[in-house]
Amino acid sequence: MVVERFLGLQHVPDTTSNALKKALLQMLSRYGLVVARLRGQGYDGASNMRGQFNGLQKQIRDENPYAFYVHCFAHQLQLVIVAVTSCWSSFSDFFTYVGLIVTSASSSCQRKDKLIAKHRDSTLSKLVSGEIVSGKGKHQSTTLVRPGDTRWGSHYTTLLRIESMWDSVIKVLSGIHEDERNPGRAAGLVRKMECFDFVLNMKFMLKVLRITNELSLLLQRKDQNIVEAMSLLVDVKTRLMNFRNEGWQPLFEEAKSFCDAKKIPMPNMNEEVPRWGQSRLDGNLITLEHHYRVDTFIVALDSIITEMDHRFNEVSSELLVCFSCLDPRDSFSRFDIDKLARLTEIYDKDFSDDDRSYIRDQLELFLVHVSRVDDFVVCHDFGSLAMKMVETRKNIAFPLVYRLIELALLLLVATASVERAFSAMKIIKTDLRNRMSDEWLNDLALCYIEKEIFRNLDFDKVKKRFQAMKKRRMELPKPPKARRPRNQEMPSTS
Repeated sequence: MVVERFLGLQHVPDTTSNALKKALLQMLSRYGLVVARLRGQGYDGASNMRGQFNGLQKQIRDENPYAFYVHCFAHQLQLVIVAVTSCWSSFSDFFTYVGLIVTSASSSCQRKDKLIAKHRDSTLSKLVSGEIVSGKGKHQSTTLVRPGDTRWGSHYTTLLRIESMWDSVIKVLSGIHEDERNPGRAAGLVRKMECFDFVLNMKFMLKVLRITNELSLLLQRKDQNIVEAMSLLVDVKTRLMNFRNEGWQPLFEEAKSFCDAKKIPMPNMNEEVPRWGQSRLDGNLITLEHHYRVDTFIVALDSIITEMDHRFNEVSSELLVCFSCLDPRDSFSRFDIDKLARLTEIYDKDFSDDDRSYIRDQLELFLVHVSRVDDFVVCHDFGSLAMKMVETRKNIAFPLVYRLIELALLLLVATASVERAFSAMKIIKTDLRNRMSDEWLNDLALCYIEKEIFRNLDFDKVKKRFQAMKKRRMELPKPPKARRPRNQEMPSTS
């Protein structure tokens, strides 16, 4: 397995690619690591990081061409959602209203308390009537969350809570309309929510975001590898395509059922309306059914699939296609000796000329062996394959194959661990501790993030080493001696 560790924080005077490269090299040299051994880079999509001509990844690859760069898959997935929700006008307007609803219903502590109280009362009444059932982890007290372009999964969480707290949100907005001096916005939001257009857009985005959110959560796992991520991405595209071809009628029925339950009037789907953004005077009229099914549903899904193809262009790169041939699922059905042998040419420094001449024979022998032995049937990804090879000592019998697996595991999938490190920094460096030095912050962050290692340390040895570092005015207190049980007799002195 690949073990990922936090090395530390490095202060940079600016965020240019040159400054970042200098800071990175200083960090590596501090721990005796050399750029020549680097085999993978993973960053977000900022231009100073991923720039093809002068970005950090390009400057690192100029020194080491084998440090292949992979744009964080989870970050790219979020960019797909942001691009579709901001570029497609109907959904851009929809999320604008969603933001206004969240702000209006929970902008102050008083409104937030009202929202929570009404949601609690609504949940209790539904439990009493038997409309919903209780259970562990169900119907927890919650509130609305504003969607953020940089927070993974935030759009899905926001819509999910609006749907579950629908009645409470409507009541709070209605109360604002009655009590506030300037109630115009709240009244308009209530009317906007109680229309079929809003409900259909909400149900559609919930379905799409539910599919993509599952992929986002899987990509953030620590044991994820690049081939597994590629496979998951293909599965998501397939689900989106199936939803495009077969999902309109179930989606329409779900939205209609929701409208009936909330007493929202249904429009006449045969009514003729102008196309989105056009005037009736132009004479270009379509039915409402065509507007929702074709101009909204199909066009939006086509945009999402196209955006995913554009963002995830790494999937078609030669490097990842070659690595995918080592996928152990379905009894190594994708095994391709020619493409796997090509990897020894891509990673030229990791394989000698003798290795390249022998790799095909070893790959062929490996395929025959794993097809005959049942030990590898349980392998489902690179991690389990590598562990099984070590367990059965096949890493010694097939060293070149094992080296290819190691290189595949070193390619980064997502920068979720880096995001977790940023979250840890917010816990450590608070408003009350904002004068903390960089060195002190780095030490505390290291202890917090790598807490599993520090839990296993012998603190008596740590104190002894600290005491021996220099002469001190007083010694550290010694650990208390184990107390003798009361019922234990004193030894005889005779």
